Amino acid sequence: MRSLWMAALVFALGATGAHAQDSKSAKKPAARAAPAAEPAAAPLSAEDEQTLYTLGLTIGRDLSLFALSPEEMKILQQGMADGLGGKASDLDPKEQARRIQAFAKGRQSLAGKATLDRAAKEPGADVLPSGVVYKQVQAGTGRNPRAIDTVKVHYEGRLVDGTIFDSSASRGIPVEFPLNGVIPCWTQGVAKMKVGGKAKLTCPSHTAYGERPPTGSRIPPDAVLVFDVELIDIPGDTSRQP
Repeated sequence: MRSLWMAALVFALGATGAHAQDSKSAKKPAARAAPAAEPAAAPLSAEDEQTLYTLGLTIGRDLSLFALSPEEMKILQQGMADGLGGKASDLDPKEQARRIQAFAKGRQSLAGKATLDRAAKEPGADVLPSGVVYKQVQAGTGRNPRAIDTVKVHYEGRLVDGTIFDSSASRGIPVEFPLNGVIPCWTQGVAKMKVGGKAKLTCPSHTAYGERPPTGSRIPPDAVLVFDVELIDIPGDTSRQP
């Protein structure tokens, strides 16, 4: 949550600076001498511009967790502007920090449910007993892999906001794993595929990583995940039809 506070602070700078400029131009007395010019900032290098862009990208992703409406963004922006202006508040910071976490979790839950609902309504979608939404994108051939089989796949994993958190396809190197050694969403979904087939798996949190996503990943706790999967091979299988 610390990164979110930083994001909020930086996000407010543009709006607060613009507000300050408007206030100066509107309230400046005509008879008062103009204030001394502030020192000019050093020009940004291309590397600095890339760093600032990346910071902005990170901020946007942090705030996207809340799925804020335009009206909610205005309230957020006002709070940030007041904080930068040193306005006192009677709100308890510790209590509000807990509420922020609960608010973010609630919004994430709503976004996840909406993603699952949309996926379930797509033509050809199959909702499995676990809640996993399986949609065949391209039919394969041969038999379906068993849980004890090793499979070779290409995949891309996304958060509900479209952020890609992992992709073997972008690396150009397929991965192999025992089908019973991965998250339940994959065990159940890939088992419905055939070699050469492609599918989209929309995974409820309890069939993905639940409260404990992989260390160092960009996956938040209790996240609904979406995977595009291509089953390339079932290594060692000699029973496939040509």
